[in-house]
Amino acid sequence: MRNAVNRACLVLDFAMQPISIRSARRALTLIVKGRATAQENTNYEVCKGIMLPSVIRLKEYRYIPARVQILSRKNILLRDRHVCQYCGKRFTASELTLDHIVPRSKGGRDSWDNLVACCQFCNRKKADKSLEECGMTLLHKPRPATIHTSRFVLKSMGEDDPLWRPYLFFDSEGSKEHQHSGN
Repeated sequence: MRNAVNRACLVLDFAMQPISIRSARRALTLIVKGRATAQENTNYEVCKGIMLPSVIRLKEYRYIPARVQILSRKNILLRDRHVCQYCGKRFTASELTLDHIVPRSKGGRDSWDNLVACCQFCNRKKADKSLEECGMTLLHKPRPATIHTSRFVLKSMGEDDPLWRPYLFFDSEGSKEHQHSGN
């Protein structure tokens, strides 16, 4: 039960727009308090007649201020889609490191535009050199996270849960809503 209630749950606002991801435990709390309703449930029964939610919808409109994404290893890897920004290969999070484009020893800081996902081979090759010194180039210029980055993160996390797909703008089947509204 402990692992089940810690699984991710997609939170939708009153207008059915995805706004965040919370634990299923927090989602259950919002449902019990009457602040949200379950849109999609898992097959896991928490207690008699209560299913563990996978997607919830807030009952009232809440102003959600634009959030500044926190600079973290996890967020850099998500922004770069787990792809080494030098060789272009995809890796798991444990196989990637963060690289300072301008090395710390040369005044480089921890910032959105100076950190990129990097495989261990490329990190060793670049070492403590500038891009010019080691003859390497970046696939993409790094940028700070934006609202679009946040939506991409939600969508990428939702790829593993088919119950989230209708709420995260997947268009693999040509969205039935769009097909009907066009006629």
